[in-house]
Amino acid sequence: MIKSIKDLEIYNESYKLALEIHEITIIFPKEEKYSLIDQIRRSSRSVPINIREGFAKRKYENIFIRHLIDSIGSSDETRGWLEFSRDFKYIDHVIFEKFDGRYDSLNAKIHRMITNWKTF
Repeated sequence: MIKSIKDLEIYNESYKLALEIHEITIIFPKEEKYSLIDQIRRSSRSVPINIREGFAKRKYENIFIRHLIDSIGSSDETRGWLEFSRDFKYIDHVIFEKFDGRYDSLNAKIHRMITNWKTF
């Protein structure tokens, strides 16, 4: 039974991913502070925040689902910024694949929640 946002696996996973994104971007070059670093941190944080806001409004099905869809959009945006990070050689291929796979798995779970949210 889900009683609070902390009981939602997708929230906890996305929150942890956002914290990890913050950590890896600490080593990015300073000239990326207001571009890549800012963008990837914002998009990664947007995933759990959209889930949280949607959960708070879950009484209204369309609003809840819209926020879950927005969280998938932010997740895919983060994946795009991770590709740039890899191609600029700020992260290696192994780190990229780890994050990309985790975001792919998270997106699948969010999709399942959109489809079956009343059973959660």
